[in-house]
Amino acid sequence: MGPPPKKSRTGLILGIVGGALVLVIAAVVGLGVIGQKAVGGFPKAEYRLTLPKTLLSNKYQLTKDLSDSKGAAIEKEADGAWDAKDTKAVVAQYSLGGDDTKGVLVVSGMYGRFKNTGLARRSMMEGASEGAGAVIAVKARDFHPAGSDVPIACEVLTQTQAGTRTTMPVCAWTDGNTGASVAEVTEATVLKDPATIDLAAAAETAAKVRADMRKPIG
Repeated sequence: MGPPPKKSRTGLILGIVGGALVLVIAAVVGLGVIGQKAVGGFPKAEYRLTLPKTLLSNKYQLTKDLSDSKGAAIEKEADGAWDAKDTKAVVAQYSLGGDDTKGVLVVSGMYGRFKNTGLARRSMMEGASEGAGAVIAVKARDFHPAGSDVPIACEVLTQTQAGTRTTMPVCAWTDGNTGASVAEVTEATVLKDPATIDLAAAAETAAKVRADMRKPIG
């Protein structure tokens, strides 16, 4: 008998896309519902989040806009929160070269008017770790990618499905008008030791996603 067939990384990627979506939705809910009232007024609404057809210099292509179906739950959680006003959710799945089997990038975010951006960013990391049976493998910490005017928080989560542990870096940002969580799932990282994930590089990716999505109002 020959050796057993190798597990397909393609199948693993497709299998954890749904889990990634749950994680980033759970994360972004923390942006509006952080349970602590901030002092002072809300910032002026100057920026919004868009869903361009491609991200990261055409590396990823938009394949699913889930803002209407998944975004409604996010907006409901944020509605009336102490630290969020005029919120609108965006949720989308982007595929590497338009092919889900090669890799996906899942983005879940809100735009509006937000206080307590530092606390919200930490709450988003905690929210992601509480979703879909996720386990924190590398604790969240803040990064300051070149060109970014806000910190980017990143952590590594693992999930076990069908007896196989998968690895997923998740990053988030918040500013006065926008906040989002970004999870990237690729063949190169899905089975890696969590300790070997380059979170600084993941933060740079998230900062570039923010630059692609965040646009002035008007």
